[in-house]
Amino acid sequence: MQGKGLITIVAIVLGLICLNELLPTWYTSKIESQIEAAKGNEKEIKRIKEDTLNLGYTKLYYSKAKDKEMKLGLDLKGGINVLLEINQRDLVNDLTNYSTNPVLIEALNKTDEAQKNSTKSYIDNFFEQFDAVNKAKGTNLKLADPELFGNTNLSEIKYNTTDEQVKSIIKRRIDLSVGTAFEVIRTRIDKLGAIQPNVQRVPGTARISVEMPGMKDIDKVKKMLQTSAKLQFWEVQQIPEIAPYFQTLTTMVAAKGDSMGVAKNVNFMNLLQLDKLRTNGVANVKLSDTAAVNKILNSKVGMALRPANIKYTQFMWGYKPEATSPDDLVLYAIRSNINQKAPVDGAVETANISYDELGRIVVDMQMDSKGAKEWKTLTEKNVGKPVAVTLDNRVYTAPNVVGAIPNGRTQISGNFSQEEAKELVDVLGAGKLPAGAKVVQATQVGPSLGQESINAGMISFAIAFLIIIVYIIFYYGGAGVYAVIAMVINLFYIFGIMDSGDFTLTLPGIAGIVLTMAMAVDTNVIIYERTKEELFAGKSILEAYKDGFKHALSAIIDGHSTTLLTAVVLFFFGTGPIKGFALTLMIGIIMTLFTSVLLSRVMIFSRLNKGKTLSVWTPPTKNLFRNTWIDFIGKRKYAYIISAVLTVVCIISIATHGFKYGIDFTGGRNYVVRFDKEVNANDVEEKLVKLFKTEDGKNSSVEAKTFGNSNQLKISTDYLIEDESLKADQTIEQKLYEGLKGELPANITLNDFKSADKDHAGIISSEKVGPTVADDIQTHGILAVVAALAGIFIYILFRFRKWQFSLGAVAALFHDAVIILGTYSLLHKYMPFNMEINQDFIAAILTVLGYSINDTVIIFDRIREYLREKKSLTLAGLFDDSISSTLGRTFNTSFTTILVILAIFIFGGDNLRGFMFALLIGIGFGTYSSIFIASAIAYDFLKKGKEEEVHGKTTSDKEVLASK
Repeated sequence: MQGKGLITIVAIVLGLICLNELLPTWYTSKIESQIEAAKGNEKEIKRIKEDTLNLGYTKLYYSKAKDKEMKLGLDLKGGINVLLEINQRDLVNDLTNYSTNPVLIEALNKTDEAQKNSTKSYIDNFFEQFDAVNKAKGTNLKLADPELFGNTNLSEIKYNTTDEQVKSIIKRRIDLSVGTAFEVIRTRIDKLGAIQPNVQRVPGTARISVEMPGMKDIDKVKKMLQTSAKLQFWEVQQIPEIAPYFQTLTTMVAAKGDSMGVAKNVNFMNLLQLDKLRTNGVANVKLSDTAAVNKILNSKVGMALRPANIKYTQFMWGYKPEATSPDDLVLYAIRSNINQKAPVDGAVETANISYDELGRIVVDMQMDSKGAKEWKTLTEKNVGKPVAVTLDNRVYTAPNVVGAIPNGRTQISGNFSQEEAKELVDVLGAGKLPAGAKVVQATQVGPSLGQESINAGMISFAIAFLIIIVYIIFYYGGAGVYAVIAMVINLFYIFGIMDSGDFTLTLPGIAGIVLTMAMAVDTNVIIYERTKEELFAGKSILEAYKDGFKHALSAIIDGHSTTLLTAVVLFFFGTGPIKGFALTLMIGIIMTLFTSVLLSRVMIFSRLNKGKTLSVWTPPTKNLFRNTWIDFIGKRKYAYIISAVLTVVCIISIATHGFKYGIDFTGGRNYVVRFDKEVNANDVEEKLVKLFKTEDGKNSSVEAKTFGNSNQLKISTDYLIEDESLKADQTIEQKLYEGLKGELPANITLNDFKSADKDHAGIISSEKVGPTVADDIQTHGILAVVAALAGIFIYILFRFRKWQFSLGAVAALFHDAVIILGTYSLLHKYMPFNMEINQDFIAAILTVLGYSINDTVIIFDRIREYLREKKSLTLAGLFDDSISSTLGRTFNTSFTTILVILAIFIFGGDNLRGFMFALLIGIGFGTYSSIFIASAIAYDFLKKGKEEEVHGKTTSDKEVLASK
């Protein structure tokens, strides 16, 4: 065999690389098992951790191996994942030097609205809106105008720079700013102490994906990442200036409270508690009343009533309650201007924890040169008056200025604990973000759930692998043993490549690997079925295997290429778990081609060339499907009727019942809550609906459904989904805790509830998807399906040279997709597992398309072969012969794949059941459609109206005998 030596060398080198990459994972697992066994013996644990493994060419230490071990996703290890979005409006404002040009302001406002339902980047939308507003107002402003981007912040823009050039410069500057934000975020994560964090920019957006396995405190993470560290200093307005306005508001609330978001009987002055005020603030408000005060101050009525002296005033809350008033929060009136730019807005060069003369914890800091100059000017101007120090619109302190501060050194006090002061120092030390950031998507998985997922994944993996081993050896005998060897090597390569590429293994990734095993079976089935045909034709064992590999190659390449195409589409259009699934599937497909086609060939022919035999069947399976012949073409009209009825039922259900959309398509929050007893989902839902009410008194959407075990609920809501602040997240968790308190253990606290583990009840996983992200996911999902169908159509057309084959293939895929969608529409209310339309479902649809086209390609490949070799047959007979001759391959591949999917469905855990159910339906109907839809439609359009229908066996007796 040509190339035998090269294939062997490649296999050995690849194996050694994979072994070297996987050794740290094995060693870490070994050490951690020993640590677990020595639990409580600190001296022994220390000894174990300091142990080394000398491999000759390198030494393995626990800490070093831990850094190099295979990365596990949150669903396997537990942890936190957040998607941050940098506020691009802030970036544009900064680049225009906070211009107040009305065309600019209107364009920015319209861009904010357009962004809610757009997949374009913010800056592209802004330029579109600016051009539209500029044209509508007839202002003919150029982007290089000094009131816009032609200012001192952008020296490369001159008065004669064209709009197109300005657009290019701005896009580049914004991209650089997002890059700066990325570096700042990465530095902050290092300070959080996350192990094996994964920080990535999302291409083409201002988003940054952050994954931190093992982290538990999501509030701390969000706060650390969202804080812009934009330290600002402002002049403070005091009671004499603000009091008349407050008196006016008090009268107006009594008259128009409803339109201001509060009841008319609310006494605004009483809420302010001015008699308790002991600081430079303007009110001392109970924590429970802060929301009402915000509504009044920010209402349209309240804004319209502002007198000239406080027209641009910003009302900001203190960072936290004062030590003397733990239940109150101070409200400050910050003197601002039309563009709301702070007098001092500089970055901090150094920050550290210190103590004041009373022994209280404070943060000492040194500003950069720009900030130091501005700080000197501000303090000179305000000697004897208060100046507020703010961070992200929260007032940390507002002391009176004793004298001018010339050197940029200052101190922040704020009733800090040691931990709070450290967090602030870490944030300031990591540098400031160029703009504000908000969490638009967040996922938290508890460590106990992660371990359960590992266990479920490994059990399903082991069962699926055992099923395949037993079946393939039972069916193909000795040849099956070589298939299993190739499959084991394939798995070893997949894990090794995943580890060497620093890719993250997720639960969907394990599903991708298991499905890759099914693909490997398919490859071997195609080769061995062709080999059996050659043996039945009277060839020697050596010649039969040679021709078997030769004739199978075309079908294998076509089938794998279409599945690879689907995986590539999934990878580029998918997000999060879909990418993990697609990545492992791509690696698996490529390795399957290498191990099952090339390496398996080398091993088999090494045996055969020594004169040894190798069976390709066992006594029970030798003649299975051998003489099976079915008049498929003659029965196609019955299939058309069945498919038409099913399709119509599915379309009617989709039109009338619709779907249950997941939050990644609609936006919202999911919480999986575990209890210490059985709970009734309907009772819980009724309680929560009463709590989750919007400001206008309407009920938000709330759904509670049993998730897996009867002591677990999956609770979904769109309450406050437009509010992407940390406070909104905390408000929902508080309401959830209050609503579920009756079902929880009596002594459980809110903090316990928010981070449950195996020892107590509470939230074991949570997920939040903002509306803009949901819109992007939905659009990308639709694009993925369309791109996959278009790609498959083009590939089939290119390979088979006839549009009739492409039409048949795509029609079958459309049929499969409609059936799956219809099934989910019909059954989503009744099934005990998740049947939401979400990005996992899109992954399932595309996987089914890949498998279905694989089946179709095998049949089409045989039809193409027979079109060359059996020209005496009628077209109907040729199609029937082609389909009948591939029945062995079709049955074995579909049967083993369905067995594998069933194993994952039953044992793979709750998170994968909906995904696997879609695959079960899809693989079943995909096999059916390959025979009865794809082939039948290709036949009908190839026939071109010729009356040549012949039913029954259409081959001549001689041809039948020759084929036996």
